[in-house]
Amino acid sequence: MKKQAFYILSLLLLSCAGAFAQGKNSFPVQATLTTGVIEGDYDTHSGIQSYLGIPFAQPPVEALRWKAPQPMENWGEVKETKKFGPRPMQTVVFGDMNSWSDGVSEDCLYLNVWTPAKRDTKDLPVLVYFFGGGFVAGDGAEPRYNGESMAKKGIVAVTVNYRLNVFGFLAHPELSAEAPYKASGNYGLLDQLAALKWVKENIASFGGDPNKVTIAGESAGSIAVSYQMASPLAKGLIAGAIGESGAGIHPTLAPVSLAEAEKAGAEFVTKAGISSIAELRKLPARDIYEIYNESGRFGFPIALDGYFLPKTLPEIFNNREQAQVPLLLGWNSAEIPGMAFMQGAPYDEKNYIDKVKEAYPNDHAEVLKLYPYGSAKEIEQSATDLASDRFIAYSTWKWFDLHRKNSDQPVYRYLYSKLRPPLVDQNLTTGLAGGTTSNDSGAKMPEAIGAPHACEIEYCMGNLHLVKDFAWTADDYKVSEVMQNYFANFIKTGNPNGNDQVEWPAAQAADPNPPVMILDTESKVMKANNDARYLFLDKAYGNK
Repeated sequence: MKKQAFYILSLLLLSCAGAFAQGKNSFPVQATLTTGVIEGDYDTHSGIQSYLGIPFAQPPVEALRWKAPQPMENWGEVKETKKFGPRPMQTVVFGDMNSWSDGVSEDCLYLNVWTPAKRDTKDLPVLVYFFGGGFVAGDGAEPRYNGESMAKKGIVAVTVNYRLNVFGFLAHPELSAEAPYKASGNYGLLDQLAALKWVKENIASFGGDPNKVTIAGESAGSIAVSYQMASPLAKGLIAGAIGESGAGIHPTLAPVSLAEAEKAGAEFVTKAGISSIAELRKLPARDIYEIYNESGRFGFPIALDGYFLPKTLPEIFNNREQAQVPLLLGWNSAEIPGMAFMQGAPYDEKNYIDKVKEAYPNDHAEVLKLYPYGSAKEIEQSATDLASDRFIAYSTWKWFDLHRKNSDQPVYRYLYSKLRPPLVDQNLTTGLAGGTTSNDSGAKMPEAIGAPHACEIEYCMGNLHLVKDFAWTADDYKVSEVMQNYFANFIKTGNPNGNDQVEWPAAQAADPNPPVMILDTESKVMKANNDARYLFLDKAYGNK
């Protein structure tokens, strides 16, 4: 009888232990900020602390709508920061971005911190990551941006929300008149700047070094990195920069004059039947959201406001007025499908030549040499290259070229080329900037000929395991480890090399054929063989 009782007790204990093991593996931890104490979680399995949904500025609502972010006020009691804050106001633009955020709200200025710090750790390198989404969608709570994997590499990782679309970039003469710096728009970029100031003041509380902050981002996030590098207001806040596909250089979300940005904003307000900014501010966020969606606009332009952004990026970099920090950047081998250039026309010689002549009536012969058309397969490749270059690759190259020629800091370039594995659910199709949508037509999608826009994010951040859409293979995890190591080394030292990986040389200012790291199943360094395309586009776009 005693043996039976002991046996039952043992089973109960084992059952309880199993239930405990499957439960939450964390306990509360606190950090003291300039504005008060926050409480996050310490994961005993990973050794990583996470603080989610930390407010870094006052909610930009009511009287603070369309104003530069205001410093957060002190709070008295301990603030719990254990779940992501709401994402910025937006609609689904790029497929389901699969956010873990707490809904959608105009009150969106929150950031998230993951740190490996122990009780006496200090001076860890810091990564601040800006999400992509065309300045109209996205947020810092998407699984692919999750900072835990970077924290396991010995880095304090931070993701940041910033205002989007009409809430983040509306310029208007009335808004400019009321601002102390006499300009408007660019609120989303100013939100990022406020987050960088917050990091400078508070990151030591998480074991981070405020003087070793690398900013990074993809697509609009990469464009934001280029703008933060250029802004005089961000001087002294960053020690390094990483750009993944995108820079704020014509034709990619380049700035317009303040007058032009104000005109676009005034036309939007007038067409909405609103008489003044004061009237617009009185509307609930829902009404503004609906008015914006009904307008058919894809966001609002970045403004040359004379405050955050005094000049274009080529002007700032050519004057060596940008942040003089190490830069690592690159783009993907098939950023956008060739059909974006062909506009639905089949990949045949006549259609391709016609499209090239239409786009470049005076230079089509040169374009056809740079983007050749010997076969249907070559036409598909050239159309993809041309569409990708015009979309975002050229602007990123120009950023690369400007910084290497106007800085003594090292510049590293990559071309991400790993083909993505199939989707787990064949009834879905991939979105342009991440996530998946239903393939309602049931049509077989064309086979990828390269790495599409945004596909590298979960690789470089070490988050394949959090993105459930794809049937990841051993090769995918291998590429992720290599790419994340390069990024982590760069964040730590300003140099991506180490871990016995393929040596990645920096580009020299005078090198007419600078190296590029091809990131693929077998990564390798090559001399650039396509830069003639970018030199031509540089001339065509007139970027000095």
